[in-house]
Amino acid sequence: MNIKNINNFKDYYVFFWVILISILGIVITIILNTSKEEQNNKIKSSINNIYLKKTIVEVTKNLDPRYTTYTYNSKSGDTYQSIISKLNTTKKEKEKILKTILKEKSLDILKINQKLTFKFDNISENKVKEFIIQTDKKNEIKFTKLSDKDSFFSQKIKRDFIKRLVYKETIIKDSLYNSAIKLNIKPNIIIEFARLYGFQVDFQRDIWKDDSFQIIYEEFLDKNGNSVDTGQIIFANLNLQDTDLQLYKYEYEKNKIDYFDENGKSIKKTLMKTPINGARLSSSYGKRKHPILGYTKMHTGTDFAAPTGTPIMASGDGKVTKAGWCGGGGNCVKIKHNSIYQTVYAHMSKFGRGIKKGVRVKQGQIIGYVGSTGMSTGPHLHYEVIENGRKVNSQKLKLPSGKILKGGERKKFEVSKIKIDVLKSNLITKMN
Repeated sequence: MNIKNINNFKDYYVFFWVILISILGIVITIILNTSKEEQNNKIKSSINNIYLKKTIVEVTKNLDPRYTTYTYNSKSGDTYQSIISKLNTTKKEKEKILKTILKEKSLDILKINQKLTFKFDNISENKVKEFIIQTDKKNEIKFTKLSDKDSFFSQKIKRDFIKRLVYKETIIKDSLYNSAIKLNIKPNIIIEFARLYGFQVDFQRDIWKDDSFQIIYEEFLDKNGNSVDTGQIIFANLNLQDTDLQLYKYEYEKNKIDYFDENGKSIKKTLMKTPINGARLSSSYGKRKHPILGYTKMHTGTDFAAPTGTPIMASGDGKVTKAGWCGGGGNCVKIKHNSIYQTVYAHMSKFGRGIKKGVRVKQGQIIGYVGSTGMSTGPHLHYEVIENGRKVNSQKLKLPSGKILKGGERKKFEVSKIKIDVLKSNLITKMN
């Protein structure tokens, strides 16, 4: 064999092995794909197996959590019974829970937006393991089921909040309420602010554009720094036409707190000048042509026009002598304050929570809401003051002043006032 033939053979030899290796690769790939397809078919067949399906359902069912919680915020019209009746547990346990709650005196009244949390043990017949009822934003009662008994142990818990003092100030451009809301002041603080000044300020006529106010109040924060509640007002100042009306919180006796002006004189009088915030004086005391009857008669009260649902406050401490229908006055509340004064609030859309004949109310407490019931042409409050059995003009009434601090009391107040003024300066400095 010559050299040329040998070289040709080598070339064919290499080509032969390349072809052989390629064929082997194709065969192996076909075998592997066939095996993979067979495996997939087997898996599909197994999954479609009815017995395996049942097993998967049972396994996944057992993966549900043993303990679950249910939280509910109470709404208007709710009762403890109506809330508990919706729980997914036995009738016997529902009765036990309701009985446990009713034994707790601090839970006598279910408030709107009160938080209730129930913890369930899903493998037990009587599922409720514990439940918590929030009495206010700083306190709650925890009921835990005793392991050896079918009853609950109660524990009062005071939530751990951080208290801080907040300072706000602004110039009033439209209304006191809107100006305060723009500063993110909570509505309950605004209402308390209005109540404090309600003894000496008519919010419809006395406040003008470019008047201003300052306020220091308590705020409670949770561990994440979120505001959860507000406390008391420490200091307030309402500047009306360049005249300051300053109020200082002061504890003049143990657990007895009032607000005093810079001269140590309490701002609390027998009756508030206006028992409603943000209203417009629409009809004064005196003779007028009746808007419905058409003839002139004596108007024995003062009318304040306001939107339906605006809160109406008790103008002084006293006892409710009537909370019901008063003929032309529609839904009305009558309060006896002392041996001299009584007040009447008419045309209400509805009464405040718990307001009924015989209950005692505090000055500034909400007793009802503006409406247009009875003989009325639109939503407003008809307000009457009765002095020694005679209806008088509430806007011209000369009321006795409150407590005046003297002697040692006055010296202690002056020290307290200086501390608040220093506090105010420090809070203002932090803002700048």
